[in-house]
Amino acid sequence: MAKRPHSSLVLDGPERAPGRAMLHAVGFTRADFAKSQVGVCSTWSQVTPCNVHIDGLSRHAAAGVDTAGGKAVIFNTITVSDAISMGTEGMKYSLVSREVIADSIETVMGAEGFDGLVAIGGCDKNMPACVMAMARLNRPAVFVYGGTILPGTFQGRAVDIVSVFEAVGQHAAGKLSDAALADLEQHACPGAGSCGGMYTANTMASAIEALGLSLPNSSAQAAVSDDKRQDCARAGAAVVDLIQRNIRPRDILSRKAFENAIVTISALGGSTNAVLHLLAIAHAAGVKLSIDDFTRVGKRAPVIADLKPSGKFVMAELIKIGGLAPLMKRLLQAGLLHGDAMTVTGKTLAENLGDVADYPAGQQIVRSLDQPIKPTSHLVILGGNLAPDGAVAKISGKEGERFTGKARVFDREEDALAAILKGRVTKGSVIVIRYEGPRGGPGMREMLSPTSAIMGRGLGSDVALITDGRFSGGTHGFVVGHITPEAFLGGPLALVKNGDRITIDARRRLLTLDVATKELTARRRAWRARKPRYARGVLSKYAKLVSTASTGAVTD
Repeated sequence: MAKRPHSSLVLDGPERAPGRAMLHAVGFTRADFAKSQVGVCSTWSQVTPCNVHIDGLSRHAAAGVDTAGGKAVIFNTITVSDAISMGTEGMKYSLVSREVIADSIETVMGAEGFDGLVAIGGCDKNMPACVMAMARLNRPAVFVYGGTILPGTFQGRAVDIVSVFEAVGQHAAGKLSDAALADLEQHACPGAGSCGGMYTANTMASAIEALGLSLPNSSAQAAVSDDKRQDCARAGAAVVDLIQRNIRPRDILSRKAFENAIVTISALGGSTNAVLHLLAIAHAAGVKLSIDDFTRVGKRAPVIADLKPSGKFVMAELIKIGGLAPLMKRLLQAGLLHGDAMTVTGKTLAENLGDVADYPAGQQIVRSLDQPIKPTSHLVILGGNLAPDGAVAKISGKEGERFTGKARVFDREEDALAAILKGRVTKGSVIVIRYEGPRGGPGMREMLSPTSAIMGRGLGSDVALITDGRFSGGTHGFVVGHITPEAFLGGPLALVKNGDRITIDARRRLLTLDVATKELTARRRAWRARKPRYARGVLSKYAKLVSTASTGAVTD
């Protein structure tokens, strides 16, 4: 018998005849009204290759719901493309879109009385947004990752979108011709799917699977594949089963689940954005999680996957050797995951991984746990007098664990990028990009353009970059983001001047400004708060509501 705790309130009884009349017009039969109603949220858009195929995937998910005895209703939400808007004012809307998407899913689900949810996401912000909405609604739900893009080919080597960002720096340095740059941009993204390395999309897909909200190996499938289409159909059926068993997201999103996600993204060498998004998801689920938990868990979480941007391989190559599941089984066998955590299969994580085979002998993508790339997590939470409420560094080990240099200060990302491309940033500099935080930007832009330009100009080992903004998962090098309190709120970052000595010490977990206390006190007295950059519209609303980066930059 179908369970209909929400749809019955919208559809049952003579007084609900007008609503049923509306649904007859979209294809309902009388029999459909007695079924569990499942919303299938599609993030389809032609805005980005990450989502351009999701309309088709949503239909496979809907078919899975219908075949399992439910009634699927497909609805849409927005998405934006970080890679297209990166380095422009448009990028300020990126993190804002996470909140808009979560709000819109909650709105449709609440208004229409759906009993369950399949949400299909394919880009950096719509993925955590889907899960935030699931946690808020707490109705049976499964997340489906839209899948990864395949690598492009340029001059006989595999390339992706980050290759193009770094090529901009190479072009500015005279190392790449106009023709070569044009050739690269035409071949870097060969079709549908999310950015190919262990950037934010693949990181969050893996994190969501580790949380237990996706079916096994959903995070490790190509966007255009039979595996992904079957994954969608199975997800539809799984939600119907979850409705019958009354297993809901907050039954799955336990503290153990979040620790599993932290360990998994550490093993993969994932994006710093995972810190921000996992904090936001935990907030939506009512689970106590803080940035200090990333330090505590990270001490036992080695990096074992040699994936881009810091490593050699892309997600498509991990898929070929078995995907995420064998890596998680290794972590489980080593006692690094909580095997008793519940998942959307209705089974525990350990039960899901029970029959998973290890990677084939001789593969070079995932190392054994006794020979890690790094023995502890690459996601390092820093404190110190420049980040009293925390900051997030991505330290793979290849860039070293300590950097000291003289500050080169910019109040806008565009100004920093122009200086880098024109060769005005020299070795030994710590680039400071401020007033780019959640409230000051507003929107906490990603600094992929300047960090890629640094790499493209060959300064990756000689320059560091710190910001109250954040980074793309494609960023690598000596970088620190999410500095809190942000400059707009009068955080110490607002007091830095050109030439100040700054030290990033990953081993001691400190971000330090070497300026005398008396001088800092004088600077603070002279500092004046800035007016908000936007007086109305969504950016203005966001700036008024958003919390700090150290608490997930949430608005509810």
